[in-house]
Amino acid sequence: MDPIDRKIIAATQAGLPLVSQPYQALAQEIGISANELMQRLTAMQNNGIIRRIGAVPNHYKLGYKYNGMTVWDIHDEQIDRLGELVGQLDFVSHCYHRPRHRPDWPYNFFAMVHSKTEAGAKAQQQKIAALLGEHCRSSDILYSTKILKKTGLRIKKHVSS
Repeated sequence: MDPIDRKIIAATQAGLPLVSQPYQALAQEIGISANELMQRLTAMQNNGIIRRIGAVPNHYKLGYKYNGMTVWDIHDEQIDRLGELVGQLDFVSHCYHRPRHRPDWPYNFFAMVHSKTEAGAKAQQQKIAALLGEHCRSSDILYSTKILKKTGLRIKKHVSS
């Protein structure tokens, strides 16, 4: 990373400007062209310095009060195939495979759903269950009660003396 890349990260770590052309505004703030900004963001992403640029919604402020991590005990040999299918559902924001911790935690597959009502979240859970079919031995839904983390990369701005 060079000093301009560091400026880009420092300028974006709290989010993009809430204007109609955020990349142009950011480029102007940093003192480079919008084209150079986009090239640098792409290069940082390709080099693994940043993973992605994306919206981070506050589901509660958007009216989604039932944000549930659905947890599933799936046959291990089916988890990759089924995970691909579940991840494509439009109401699943993310899903992943994690190890079980028996006897207390039998679940190895997780899929996050968001709904404005508890009935809606349960309906989403049932749709996932139908997709998993006989490969699912048990499941549950764990509702979040607060936002724990909504931040990305943080670096200190360089202060010269």
